[in-house]
Amino acid sequence: MVSLLIHIFIKDYRNTDSPEVRQQYGILSGAVGILFNIILFGTKFLAGLISHSIAITADAFNNLSDAGSSIITLVGFKMAGEKPDPHHPFGHGRIEYISGFLVSIIILLMAIELLRSSIGKILHPSDIDFSPLIVGILVLSILVKLYMFYYNRTMSRKIQSAAMAATALDSISDTLATSVVLLSTLIAHFTGLKIDGWCGTAVGLFILFAGFNAAKDTIGPLLGQAPDPEFVKSIRDLVMSYDEVLGVHDLIVHDYGPGRLMVSLHAEVPAKGDILHLHDTIDNIEKRLRRELSCEAVIHMDPILNDDEETNTLKSAVMDIVKTIDQSLTIHDFRIVKGPTHTNLIFDVVEPYQVSFLPEDLEAMIQQKVQELDPRYFTVVQVDRQ
Repeated sequence: MVSLLIHIFIKDYRNTDSPEVRQQYGILSGAVGILFNIILFGTKFLAGLISHSIAITADAFNNLSDAGSSIITLVGFKMAGEKPDPHHPFGHGRIEYISGFLVSIIILLMAIELLRSSIGKILHPSDIDFSPLIVGILVLSILVKLYMFYYNRTMSRKIQSAAMAATALDSISDTLATSVVLLSTLIAHFTGLKIDGWCGTAVGLFILFAGFNAAKDTIGPLLGQAPDPEFVKSIRDLVMSYDEVLGVHDLIVHDYGPGRLMVSLHAEVPAKGDILHLHDTIDNIEKRLRRELSCEAVIHMDPILNDDEETNTLKSAVMDIVKTIDQSLTIHDFRIVKGPTHTNLIFDVVEPYQVSFLPEDLEAMIQQKVQELDPRYFTVVQVDRQ
């Protein structure tokens, strides 16, 4: 049924890199979520009134909050698909992340309220009415939520959406929560044990956990999380596939929303190469990155001497020195400037985040070890973070 809905309502559904297609996926997901959650709220609320069960009633209002979340998702995808304007030249794609974060806040608030009411039920337990109708409603709810999990997960994978993945996680949490409610109802009927409040607490904890994970997944892109390593590798492999490119460094990925990625990098090219030919190569690389990886790229050319024996020998020696300090350190943009009394070795050192040297300490260590090679060598080091 998921594929049928996609085929009916989404034109060009295979082009999931397109912001317009992503918008249609989000609107469809939100609309289906609103419909199902309102139906579940009505049936569960009725079952809660009939049975006097706080857990069932709380689960009903959880579905109502899910309907509100679906509305936010729908509006968020709609706004995220708006075209760039003078105030937002990179588009509005990050609204998708904001809507996902708002959904997670709603989930957390509902979890807190549910825990509060459930604790009250533990302190003041009451009888729960039982009927086959109530059991049927809860079983139906579980099946519907399983389906909602399936279609949200399917859509999230098609368009790589953290917001939809969070919604899918919420659906499977609801499935577990409703299963707990059903179990407490059956136990109360057949054993007389009043564990409704305890089950409501368990439901609240399930929802709290889902909300926390949803918030974590959606706030990361807003804060500027590291790009997917596979995406970074794809960029490097594509750029390095050209014979004219000798190395890549200072690669930065800016995420302005799904399908709106800006990439900048430095490409090392032969200093003695033909500048017009090299510039044409860089233009072609930028076009391929746009076409194959759906990102806008700006590439800076760094000319390096790759056929100078002295430069290559000193670079290799400095690389060995840097590796003795820490194996994860690397260097780039190496060049030498000779003077009458000394020679400057100029280069950048890339320091991963797991390495905790202060820049000035790292520069001092490198300088000391380089001068052991020759006192006339002086280092001019720029320390970069990976």
